[in-house]
Amino acid sequence: MNILEVRNLTKQFGGLTATSNINMDVKKNSITAVIGPNGAGKTTFFNMITAVYKPTSGDILLNGKSLVGLKPHQVSKFGITRTFQNIRLFHDLTVLDNVLVGMHQRLKSHWAGTLLRLPKTRHEEKEAKVAAYKILQYVGLADYVNENAANLAYGAQRRLEIARAIAAKPRVLLLDEPAAGMNPKETKKLTDLIHDMRTRLDVTIILIEHDMKLVMEISDFIYVLDHGELIASGIPEQIRNNKRVIEAYLGKGAVSNAQ
Repeated sequence: MNILEVRNLTKQFGGLTATSNINMDVKKNSITAVIGPNGAGKTTFFNMITAVYKPTSGDILLNGKSLVGLKPHQVSKFGITRTFQNIRLFHDLTVLDNVLVGMHQRLKSHWAGTLLRLPKTRHEEKEAKVAAYKILQYVGLADYVNENAANLAYGAQRRLEIARAIAAKPRVLLLDEPAAGMNPKETKKLTDLIHDMRTRLDVTIILIEHDMKLVMEISDFIYVLDHGELIASGIPEQIRNNKRVIEAYLGKGAVSNAQ
């Protein structure tokens, strides 16, 4: 069963075509990778799914319902959240508060209840903090709950961004180069976390990633973009041996290292 369907998705910036007629089917609870060289249109693709950009043409369907024309906060409310290639945390807030920001759309209290400190509002805030702490335990950051996000090591900041994204209880989680800048030990922890999120959190994961070893190990299905066009799709073994992919992106050395 497909949870996300992309149909003829195109984005143009003036005379430049960033993506052209992209079609994808993402199965529920799958881990799907989108790979390609720099400038291939991968982040533009993510930006269209999350309504940062409006497609020039084409459609994006979540469980059969079009997302085109929605605002980013509406897409999040429908069940799609993301992390970013360049980490976007609230560095002056604590680790706990960063996760609470991710929960914002799930909270039901009206602003007046917050202002007047009504009992119902205080109870909801307490429950939110407990839930946020459990998420931090899950991603291995419980010891840093009161630390400012800016003080975390790079790999921990990556995990905090994931914690904030899953705080919204997404059905689809988009990870934009989650292993970028990580050492092998951190990458292994990330790989284990992604595997676990898929099953424990009942979430579908789509990731952009340049670490081919991680991609080949973790992905159920892979789509390859080059110059804004979809040039290949298939299971890891098919992509690993696809001559067009090797020529456009992977290179023989990268393919050998991914095996």
